[in-house]
Amino acid sequence: MAARQVAGGLDDVDQRIVDELRENGRMSMRSLAEKLHISRANAYARVQRLETTGVIRGYRADIDPVLAGLGTSAYVTVNLEQSQWRTVREELRTLRGIDHIGLVGGEFDLVLLVRARDNADLRHLILDQIQGMPGILNTHTLLVFEEPIPAGPGPAADRDAGSAP
Repeated sequence: MAARQVAGGLDDVDQRIVDELRENGRMSMRSLAEKLHISRANAYARVQRLETTGVIRGYRADIDPVLAGLGTSAYVTVNLEQSQWRTVREELRTLRGIDHIGLVGGEFDLVLLVRARDNADLRHLILDQIQGMPGILNTHTLLVFEEPIPAGPGPAADRDAGSAP
């Protein structure tokens, strides 16, 4: 996997497009153009460029893990053999239940967000599958008790409107 590099940045219209699509990835091009006061052709061209350059990686449903049957979550820190990190990363990507993989610096090498049906499923994922991988030295599991739904960044116009006196 090649390292990503920041291009020239996004102008204000591109950033507003990203903000709007982050809030509603199913928004029509017509609605997007109207909301941003630009032409549909301009909106379409900008979205296509954002997709082509990789700024927009795709469109996904935001799933509630508990309602989808994944009621147990944990952060798992991992120490691994440094020479094996690429192999371990690729093998972790194949496991069902791993929601996020972060290569980090510090006391451990990886931080994983894992989701499971229940504690038995979580135990199987961590103790049997993850710890059984070649290159994994040890893991530490932090059980998540509650995940408040984040407010997240709203569109710039909403943020600016909320801060007015």
